Amino acid sequence: MRVNSWNGWDPLRHVLVGRADGTMVQAPEPAVQRDFPEDGFPLGTYGPMPAEMTEAANEQLDAFATMLTRRGIRVSRPTPIDFAQTFATPDWEIPTGFGCMPPRDVLITVGTEILEATMCYRSRWFEYLCYRPVLQELFEADPDMRWETAPKPRLTDASFVPGFWDEYRTVPKTGQLARVAAHDLVLTEEEPLFDAADIARFGRDLFVQLSLVTNRKGVDWLRRHFPDHRVHPVTFTNTHPLHIDATWVPLRPGLVLHAGERLADPELVKYFEVNDWQVVEAVQPASWKHYPRLSFCSPWLAVNILNLDPGTVCVEAGEVRLADQLNSLGMEVVPVPFRAVGPFGGGLHCATVDIWREGGLEDYFPRRCGRF
Repeated sequence: MRVNSWNGWDPLRHVLVGRADGTMVQAPEPAVQRDFPEDGFPLGTYGPMPAEMTEAANEQLDAFATMLTRRGIRVSRPTPIDFAQTFATPDWEIPTGFGCMPPRDVLITVGTEILEATMCYRSRWFEYLCYRPVLQELFEADPDMRWETAPKPRLTDASFVPGFWDEYRTVPKTGQLARVAAHDLVLTEEEPLFDAADIARFGRDLFVQLSLVTNRKGVDWLRRHFPDHRVHPVTFTNTHPLHIDATWVPLRPGLVLHAGERLADPELVKYFEVNDWQVVEAVQPASWKHYPRLSFCSPWLAVNILNLDPGTVCVEAGEVRLADQLNSLGMEVVPVPFRAVGPFGGGLHCATVDIWREGGLEDYFPRRCGRF
């Protein structure tokens, strides 16, 4: 076994696939509030996801893992903990955890390093424990692996804007977009905070979305931690930005898929274009037009796809129009039934962490442009 991955498209040889076991509808906390009144979880309530939904999600996750194995890709899985228990530090206590379906939120592979993100949800502070058995195995097997953990945040009340959600819900869309552009959201700059899924890897360039879970100090920490990379903070016109991998999706060198409703910074688009990249607007989502029960994901989860190599991509089976679009771009599409997994934290990309991709570090953006 080895650890090596510099981008999202080199040939995949080893991947971590999450599990739905024990996933919770989280209790309210400063960073997140769940509200599903029509499905039995109005604001302020919490508890385990319905057993039949968990079973359906695990069936699809297991089938996905089996398909990858049949293609010669090694698959590792996390070890769930009891997410229904109370979690606490000296600074806070919360009555539930969350789950371990979306390992992409917690872990990122950059070269021979696997980095554990800070996380800003108190309910996800201990989630890293689910992945430690896999990381321990990799560390023992690969003498070149670097196993790193970002500073565990305290997540005191000082890290969050008081009453943010009650106030933000009253702000019109134009005002919300202005606040996203200014990064005036729920997180303060008390300490570095970031989710791994807000980082898009393009070789020597790392694009980090400022979002509801990633702050400027988190980007600064990443810049210092990866001094040989160019680390770029980016924003999009999304009123609830959460993870870049459903907005700005690399397909292969020279081609990126963009959820067009979430407009990109013109300087970002120009940076790609002057370096001979084509930015393609994704077709409108199909199978996510009607949200599944208890789902907090956007319909743009449709573009949360997983590359197996530069010419092959896994796409949710119901996204036929997206599959046709990717076919027209020269991609072979592997349809994967995954709709039942959405309510547990995301799509095909969210559910995975690429541990080993064949390939090395490349500079895909030799030309500077504007602030990039």
